[in-house]
Amino acid sequence: MILPLPLIAELYKKISLIADSSSQKKKEEIAPSDLVEPLKFLGNNLRKIVIIVRHPEDVFLPEKHLEFLTKILSSCNLNIGDVAIVNDGIKAVDITVVKQQLHPNHILLFGIEPTSLRLPFNFTPFKLQLYAESVYLSVPSLNILNTDSEEGKLLKTKLWVCLKTMFEMSETIK
Repeated sequence: MILPLPLIAELYKKISLIADSSSQKKKEEIAPSDLVEPLKFLGNNLRKIVIIVRHPEDVFLPEKHLEFLTKILSSCNLNIGDVAIVNDGIKAVDITVVKQQLHPNHILLFGIEPTSLRLPFNFTPFKLQLYAESVYLSVPSLNILNTDSEEGKLLKTKLWVCLKTMFEMSETIK
């Protein structure tokens, strides 16, 4: 069956068969950052504090570690709503995407090597590091910190000292 030309024209009138320069320009205007999917995170990021963890078996982190983090945040006069917890174990995190989407002032890395996030350098654990308008703190993983061993207690003390400095808190412990 052969369709009459007026019917064919009617069927295809909304389809441009010739690419004009404006449609090509629109394609070029789409930046690569526009194509990056939004980061999934736990919390509301109200205080622009990003916590990056690595727990491949969990959506964000195990319940016992969430409780531990909640206690730490409470000691700093913060709560889960103040932070964004991102799990690098589910999908690799790129610091550029974190900076673009979450605009962090503070970034805590729990068991994450800074270079694995595509930071241009590495830094030692328990040392505050200022870079690109954010303060970074790298500490051991929650699996190591959240233990009742002597090592765990020592590491928690080191973490607390760093957090007091990071958030400019007084010596008063709740």
